[in-house]
Amino acid sequence: MLFFYKHGLAAAIVMATPVAAWANPADRYLDAHKAYVNESCPIGANDIQHFVYFARDREAIHDHALLASDRFGGAQIMYPWRQLETEEGVYDFSTIRADLDYLSGHGKKLFIQLQDASFYVANQPIPRYLMTDEYGGGATYQYSDAGEPQGWVAKRWNPQLRERFAALLVALGEEFDGQIEGINLQESAIGVSEETDPSFSPALYADGLKANMRALKDAFPNSTTMQYANFMPGEWLPWEDEGYLRSLYDFGEEIGVGLGSPDLLPQRKGQLNHALAMMHENTFTAPLGIAIQDGNYLGRTDDNETVGDRVNIVPMLHAFADDFLSVDYMFWVNQKPYFEEDVLTCLTGN
Repeated sequence: MLFFYKHGLAAAIVMATPVAAWANPADRYLDAHKAYVNESCPIGANDIQHFVYFARDREAIHDHALLASDRFGGAQIMYPWRQLETEEGVYDFSTIRADLDYLSGHGKKLFIQLQDASFYVANQPIPRYLMTDEYGGGATYQYSDAGEPQGWVAKRWNPQLRERFAALLVALGEEFDGQIEGINLQESAIGVSEETDPSFSPALYADGLKANMRALKDAFPNSTTMQYANFMPGEWLPWEDEGYLRSLYDFGEEIGVGLGSPDLLPQRKGQLNHALAMMHENTFTAPLGIAIQDGNYLGRTDDNETVGDRVNIVPMLHAFADDFLSVDYMFWVNQKPYFEEDVLTCLTGN
């Protein structure tokens, strides 16, 4: 931010202020990744648990290379709420059971990602019965920065809807707690505001996420539990800090729910000043996780293919996650050709 002064006294004060005091705090970690750019393959074994993220492409786990690799603990698969609760209180966990049995048969574990938000308008992730006035409509559009609908999100701030979500978690926990490696709730970042949904407020939303985290821990006392917490509506760190994101990390540590985030992007200020800063600046006993998702193998957030030569940044990403973030879990997206050519070639053997 630039300030222009007309008076000599103000100018003198500026000149007398140490340069360091005017350093932009938003840039404080921009060069942190440079300490790891010379890392190379193969990547030695450590305490990080590695999982392959398949999103909703669950069939892709069959005969996948992870089954033959000692470096991967198993698969992280996304299951939509709508698929798991076909009618109110009627649950169908057959897909989870099938995936768990298949992975277990190969000595691998399952990490569930529970979907209640989407990034495509055609993909409505919540049960139809919730889309009524009783639950405030159940879900609302997520909007892009350009004001275009780009998906849906369950009204996590609606108490009645949260009761149904908690009931789902109880049912899941009764069947799978202790059998699966872990379960995580989707990211906290959503494209919703008071203008797009009058029932919403950032404070209510933060409270709603904490209530879901508590319900998750109660339902799964034995398996790893995790909330993806990357950004929060109503604030933008470090300049607009309302304490929303920080409170999720504090609450997770308090109740033993781990914190995670999608998009390992060590060169993006947005990520560096939010989830990555939270992990780096604090000490946690609850587990931390980071997801390397579509585009991250190229340092971005889309899944477009690259043209020409590219640098394998997997060693840098791993070293940054290990040393700078101190994570316990890394979730590597099964994106072609990068997973096969970059991740597998680095994470080989013990």
